Amino acid sequence: MMSLHLTIRRARPEDIPQVVALERIAFIDPWDESTLRESLDVFPETCFVAQNGGDLAGFVVAGLEDTGDELYGHIMNVAVAPEYRRLGIGKRLIRRLEQEFMFMGASGVQLEVRITNTSAQEFYRYLGYREVFQISCYYSNEEDALVMMKWFRF
Repeated sequence: MMSLHLTIRRARPEDIPQVVALERIAFIDPWDESTLRESLDVFPETCFVAQNGGDLAGFVVAGLEDTGDELYGHIMNVAVAPEYRRLGIGKRLIRRLEQEFMFMGASGVQLEVRITNTSAQEFYRYLGYREVFQISCYYSNEEDALVMMKWFRF
């Protein structure tokens, strides 16, 4: 069993190289460095990393969106390094992010997940997210996305 001395903290510009490296391992269609850097510039309060010593164990990139009627969080990207999966790191990242969204006044959080990524869907269901609708041809390979949402109770 791996020893964890995990810290969840806001992402910083100097984290980007490690985030990019993890992004390339975790996804078939990874974001590029400029997109990750721009996301951190635009949403510095809602981008977090999980660090174990000097290792980047995981990250989450999200933003707060305002529809005019309400505020809600939008999880855009989350990944955990393969050697750190199934240790509760993803759950801790999402919970920390949800706390930040609640503090900011959001009524809920939404995300998109590949329709074929059933393990991620199960993970989000476990955290209280529910399917809302499907978007056709959402991803670059024309795969559909399942939109999932979690509402906060105040």
